[in-house]
Amino acid sequence: MKIILSIFAACFISITYGQPAFPGFLEGTWKAENRDAYEHWDKLNESSLKGFAYKLEEERIRVTEYLEIGRKNQGLVYTATLADQNQGKGVDFRLVAAEGTWTFINPGHDFPQKIVYRELSANEVFVEVSGGDGKGFSYKMIRQYVPDTTSANPDFDAALAGRLGGDDYGMKSYFLVILKTGTNTTAERALITESFRGHMENINRLVEENKLVVAGPLGKNERQYRGIFILQNIPSEEEARALLLTDPAIRNGLLDYELFNWYGSAALPEYLPASEKIWKLKP
Repeated sequence: MKIILSIFAACFISITYGQPAFPGFLEGTWKAENRDAYEHWDKLNESSLKGFAYKLEEERIRVTEYLEIGRKNQGLVYTATLADQNQGKGVDFRLVAAEGTWTFINPGHDFPQKIVYRELSANEVFVEVSGGDGKGFSYKMIRQYVPDTTSANPDFDAALAGRLGGDDYGMKSYFLVILKTGTNTTAERALITESFRGHMENINRLVEENKLVVAGPLGKNERQYRGIFILQNIPSEEEARALLLTDPAIRNGLLDYELFNWYGSAALPEYLPASEKIWKLKP
């Protein structure tokens, strides 16, 4: 599986006491020199950037990949996600730092395996992308000064935004889980009954722990998709996967899942209090 990274990217440097600095300079919009390729990054907090690569087609933006820089497994990681490759799962590149240069590597990936970023100035970044044989390509990214069309929200509630964990756009990161039929085809009624009873109990527990914000079944379909979860307040993919294994139906192989990063409104959990007032019968 090949990912063509139309990127410029992420960089981290070492500072006093070995703490990694964050590449906040990437915030904004950039264009590859002499190429119809752009990237836009938003700084979500002091240790997280989200962005996307895109092209302009008839003055419309066509997103080619979703990008993220953040902490994972006690390190700094650059993640690229293409919807039509790798089943929509992101590919991680781990940071290895050098003075004045930032390098992300993934030796197990086919191409690229190494991405190197060098900040030439406040408005220029030089990017090198290569495989295991050293072959690849390089280009320069130029900062674009886009007129600020944003406006302040007169109804902004700082306390509410803080409680919900929203960024400046009122958004935050979630994990979207697609539940599907598992590999365990047992007909043992006791196991099935107990597993799905535990499945429902686990859903309620995760809601109470403020980790699950949406859950529900899907209609019958050819892909054997059974339902969805949207998880919140989970720092990493590894922790999300560990959390899903607390579900007996998943743990016993009756259900399987696909996991995706999702960026949505931080106000999504606000529907939960109302949901407790509108049901008449509990399943």
